[in-house]
Amino acid sequence: MIALVKASDFKGKDVLSMRDYDRKQIDFILDEATEMVKVAEKPSSLCAGKVLAALFFEPSTRTRLSFETAMLRLGGGVTGFSDPSASSVKKGETLEDTIKTVECYADIIAMRHPEIDSAARAAAAASIPILNGGAGSGEHPTQALLDLHTIKYAKGKIDGLKIGLCGDLLYGRTTHSLSLALNHFDVELYLISPKELAMKEDIRKDLKMKVNEGTDLAKVIPKLDVLYDTRIQKERFTDPAKYEELKNAYVID
Repeated sequence: MIALVKASDFKGKDVLSMRDYDRKQIDFILDEATEMVKVAEKPSSLCAGKVLAALFFEPSTRTRLSFETAMLRLGGGVTGFSDPSASSVKKGETLEDTIKTVECYADIIAMRHPEIDSAARAAAAASIPILNGGAGSGEHPTQALLDLHTIKYAKGKIDGLKIGLCGDLLYGRTTHSLSLALNHFDVELYLISPKELAMKEDIRKDLKMKVNEGTDLAKVIPKLDVLYDTRIQKERFTDPAKYEELKNAYVID
């Protein structure tokens, strides 16, 4: 008997890693996302009385505002911070203690943090759901789900596509989550990056689809249905000279 995915399956659950989802769950989420597009056009009261805490320990524009705007359009409220230096973190409060404090004021937490294990640590400390909006150079699963939705919206499908991930594949958490998500689809994946910024080995070894790796973007572009281009992340480099050497790789103007 085939188990059907239901909305209730996700109630109270964290969103930490794309490793936690199978194809049926991803398809369900994408179908729901398509329906939720209508909410962006006509606000609802689905989350009336609920509060989202947006805790951003790293700079963010699109991710933070997307979470906050979504909650407001669903009729809920928003609290949190975008500058940890203005919170008790500045005084030495641990991530776990921050989470335990904030959950007293909120029903769900969306967070971004510079440490790879931060989302998992937050989830272990919290009694409310944690949404990973970026954990160091690890993963960014909420972005990956949005990226899948965008690809499906633009191309009408995901299966059968040739998709290129380009730029900083070593530190780029969005490329890590997106590649893991694409594992569940019949796609051919192209990884284009400087050799110094090639896909993390722990991600690369888990990819089940056909994967092509290289450094020549111009050569690959004619083969692609989708190109996902990422910036070289200055904040992840410990050697400024190496960043300067690579920062303009694959810039698309």
